Amino acid sequence: MPRTTGVRLRAETAPNERRTPLVPTDAASLIAEGLPVTVEESPQRAFPVEEYARVGCRVAPAHSWPDAGPGEVVLGLKEPAAPPDALTHRHVFFGHAYRGQHGGPALLRRFAAGGGTLLDLEYLTDDDGRRVTAFGEFAGYVGAALAVLHQRRRLTTPLTATTRPALDARLREHTGGARALVIGALGRSGRGARRALEVAGVPTTGWDQAETADLDRPALRAHDLLVNAVAPAAPGPPFLTPEDLPRPDRALTVVADVTCDVTSDRNRLPVNDRTTDWERPVRRLHSAPPLDVIAIDNLPSLLPRESSTTFSAGLLPHLRVLPDGSPVWDRSAEAFRRALATPDHPERGSDG
Repeated sequence: MPRTTGVRLRAETAPNERRTPLVPTDAASLIAEGLPVTVEESPQRAFPVEEYARVGCRVAPAHSWPDAGPGEVVLGLKEPAAPPDALTHRHVFFGHAYRGQHGGPALLRRFAAGGGTLLDLEYLTDDDGRRVTAFGEFAGYVGAALAVLHQRRRLTTPLTATTRPALDARLREHTGGARALVIGALGRSGRGARRALEVAGVPTTGWDQAETADLDRPALRAHDLLVNAVAPAAPGPPFLTPEDLPRPDRALTVVADVTCDVTSDRNRLPVNDRTTDWERPVRRLHSAPPLDVIAIDNLPSLLPRESSTTFSAGLLPHLRVLPDGSPVWDRSAEAFRRALATPDHPERGSDG
């Protein structure tokens, strides 16, 4: 890996994306160790640029990253805006481009045109194949919390960013009154979902690989809430089919699709083919009996400071070794090279 001369934290363009992969205190640590950090201005970032300036970060205008030095690593969360159509730098962000997702081939073409490299945050893994840092627990927590609030008719819209204590307090206002099922209960997202349901006093069943290998559809339909927190490594049988929706024995009324892999062939909830957003977080899938879905693809941004702080702490040790590289970065670079070489045959890596 070529030597890194610095890190540039770019502004995000996705609506309501208030998170950051690098918080000011961790940026200060990099600077103290001799790695310069430049931070772009961003009015929507949960951490004002002044907090970065106070710890020694250079400040640059928003979206000026195309002019960064060739040795700078451009750090973000979501895909950078176009133009430029040709990406020349090393970029670190969630690409969502290796598993057949919509937009993946176009993103890979941008890197091919410019000769740049995507070091996908999803593919920063340890020797056991587990992600070194992730937002999953916060995604599961917020997704389950929103499902509970909607089921209790206490979900206020449009959604606004908050804190975990404030969201906990809302969940504790009324307890019980529903039964929930979390699929993918042993993963990061599943743990977060179970925590929110525990705070809300909702009796919860947890399923993981053993239970989904031989799916009990009547048992699934008997729950009031379903939280999909599973990220399967390959396509498999759907958890809900169109035939499940009109069944009179279906107690299920709310689905929180935390995984939000709606454009991938690994989508285990094919009854839902699009995401929702902060303005309209709930979409009706079926009218009689009613079934609603919540499928927001940046759930942790509703808890932006807390989720960013946790994510940044996990990423910091790996940013420290960027100048020299490491097996973690090398694995991500290799995943990119494979995807770029076979853009029509997406990688089947694990979501971790």
